[in-house]
Amino acid sequence: MEASVKTIFDRNYESHLKHLKLKGLQPKTIDAYSRAIRRAGDYFDYQIDNLSEHELTDYFADLVESHSWSAVKLDLYGLRFYYDHVLRKPWVAPDLIKPPKSQHLPDIVTIEEAQRIFAATRVLSYRAIYFTLYSLGLRLGEGLRLQVGDIDAARGRVHIRDAKGNKDRFVPLPKATLALLRSFWQVHRNPVLLFPNRHGGLQGARSATTPLDRGGVQTTLRKVVNDCGLKKRLRPIACAIAMQPT
Repeated sequence: MEASVKTIFDRNYESHLKHLKLKGLQPKTIDAYSRAIRRAGDYFDYQIDNLSEHELTDYFADLVESHSWSAVKLDLYGLRFYYDHVLRKPWVAPDLIKPPKSQHLPDIVTIEEAQRIFAATRVLSYRAIYFTLYSLGLRLGEGLRLQVGDIDAARGRVHIRDAKGNKDRFVPLPKATLALLRSFWQVHRNPVLLFPNRHGGLQGARSATTPLDRGGVQTTLRKVVNDCGLKKRLRPIACAIAMQPT
């Protein structure tokens, strides 16, 4: 492979990252679209600027054999973004991918089962984030991003920032959730974050600038659900919806 091919790829990849940020996309979308370019670069030996419909067909046919439809769609969107904004070239295969239509409902957790999950979660920070997700009906990322200033105790509401579609919204704040958040904040006293990371213990949490680790929250929930003997598949991102009281 000529050195210049990799050089051109790296330059265009950096341009891709800049365009993603300038378009105001969410960090997870930026990660997915940039990963799409890296994956295509590995597959095509970094020569991705003039892909034909035949090459794209072979690529995505291989990709769908080893990845979920969700990952395949994100790679498609990432490559199309690259062609539109970096190369300024038309996309040669507009109808290439059409994932099968399916709708998966989350496993429903009863109020009693939710209480068992909270009681079985021994780590205070995880118990606090699970209860907050449950009581406010939040996605995992929305809960992790909560800051002290987002809690409006006087009006009984929470300001959810940068939610799906880059939109803000307000959600009601139950008294039980307010009491829990106040109690939990007394433990770590971080001036900004409601759920600071646990890397440095209590002292580290007080000055932490990043929230709890997303992977740790997800892994712990799976373990707790398993320990409770619940035969249900839950993720924090859907946990709040699945565990909403009726």
